[in-house]
Amino acid sequence: MRIAVTYENGGVFAHFGHTAFFKIYDVEDGKTVREAVTPTMGYGHGALAEFLKLLQVDVLLCGGIGQGAMNALAEQNIAVTAGVSGEADVAVQRYLAGQLVSSGANCSHHGAGHSCSHHEEGHSCSHHGKKE
Repeated sequence: MRIAVTYENGGVFAHFGHTAFFKIYDVEDGKTVREAVTPTMGYGHGALAEFLKLLQVDVLLCGGIGQGAMNALAEQNIAVTAGVSGEADVAVQRYLAGQLVSSGANCSHHGAGHSCSHHEEGHSCSHHGKKE
């Protein structure tokens, strides 16, 4: 199994469509056997699903993600666990132990001409509708 995690500075990056890196984990018999950080090479949002398919990813762990991206990943047969935060390595171990539950699409404002380009440093789609 191959797991990709949206990645920044050791942690799970907060927004799938804006991640600059994925950390890729190859898993055999429930254990990580290889890890590598891969740049997204400028791909964003929907194009990332095809990029992950080219990398032969089976599972994506991420923070915020919109329904359009969820649909694109499903079309590529990539399972998604969204709403993940914290250290990437710990998130993968929690996933393998069955301890992560996906929030599903958690950036519902996508579509109708909206993009997340207005996001500021440290802001994630999962915070919409909440006062910070």
